[in-house]
Order: sequence, then C-alpha cells, then structure tokens
Amino acid sequence: MPPIPGSGLAKGLAVTLRTMTKKTVTEQYPEHQPELPPRTRGVIGLFEENCTVCMLCARECPDWCIYIDSHKETVPPAAPGGRERSRNVLDRFAIDFALCMYCGICIEVCPFDALFWSPEFEYAETDIHELTHERDKLREWMWTVPAPPALEPGAEDPKELAAARKTAEKLAAASASASAPAPAPGPAPEPPPATGSGKEGGES
Repeated sequence: MPPIPGSGLAKGLAVTLRTMTKKTVTEQYPEHQPELPPRTRGVIGLFEENCTVCMLCARECPDWCIYIDSHKETVPPAAPGGRERSRNVLDRFAIDFALCMYCGICIEVCPFDALFWSPEFEYAETDIHELTHERDKLREWMWTVPAPPALEPGAEDPKELAAARKTAEKLAAASASASAPAPAPGPAPEPPPATGSGKEGGES
C-alpha cells in the first residue's frame, strides 16, 4: 500500500508537539556541574611511575599526537659482583589534544597501565597551541580517574593486585623485623661440672 501523501510531515509535527508539551530541563553550567557517566572519555591521565618509555602508545597512535622524549641511565648492580644495567628515564610525555580523536588505542596497548581515561573535560584554550599538555598536567588529571568497577562476587583477584599485595606484605614484614629491638642478652650459662678421665684416688 503506498504511503499517504503528507504522512511523514504529520509524524514529524506530532513529535514536535509532544516535545513542546514536556518541561524543559536546563543545567546552569558552570554553576552546576553535569553528572557524567562513570567511564566518560574526557582526557588521558598519565601515571608516570608505570611508564617504561616503551613507545608503544606513540607508535600505535593513528594521529601521531603523543610526543615522548627520554634518555638512558646506568643502574648500579643490585648485588656485589653483578653487572650494571641501563634503563630509560622519561624526560617528556605530551599529548596534543587538538589532534587526539579519543580512540583510546594508546590506553589499550599500554602494557604497564600508565595511561587512563579521566572524565575531566574542562580544558578549553583560546590558542590551539596550548592544547598540547605536558606530563605535569597529565599527572594532575590522573587523580580524577574513577576507581575501576568492583569485581563480581566470588571472582578471583587480578594477578597484578595479588602480586602487589604479596610484595607489600613482604616489605611490611621486612620493615617490622628491621625496626624490632634486639633481644637483651640473658645471664651467662653455668659451666658444666668437670669430669675426670682417670680412676679415683687410691686405685692403681
């Protein structure tokens, strides 16, 4: 059956009339902050301690908006007779949010959990060049990252959490043993009675 001429217009007007009769809700921003979903993609926070300068995030970024600089330092051996090792030290970590398309690939490929989504969205600038934020700003946004969702009842703890808890328990035990006072010396034990190896006197 062919559609009745003008039926589409009538449906559109009906939607308009229904909307006009509803109460308008206007949030008075910025006096009242909006209630964002818990996993909102706002900006990217950097947990610098976890970054190993592996460059995976910069290589996988489709917009090439991540800039990383680093240098190598020599680490002395952990035990006598060991050999020195070299490690990368982060000098610069910046993200150009004028180019970022918020795809989240950098967060997904990071093998050490150094990048996280933050719901922070108030970072507008009057100059586009100021949208390149350095690691200090990314570190500030890290503290706005919401906690991960709770595990299902009865689920096992993640391996990373179990390993971190085990390490913390070892450090706490080592700290407690190092700070414990040494036991006071007790009285000296009495010497055992002397025993002769020969025969008693009077016997030949």
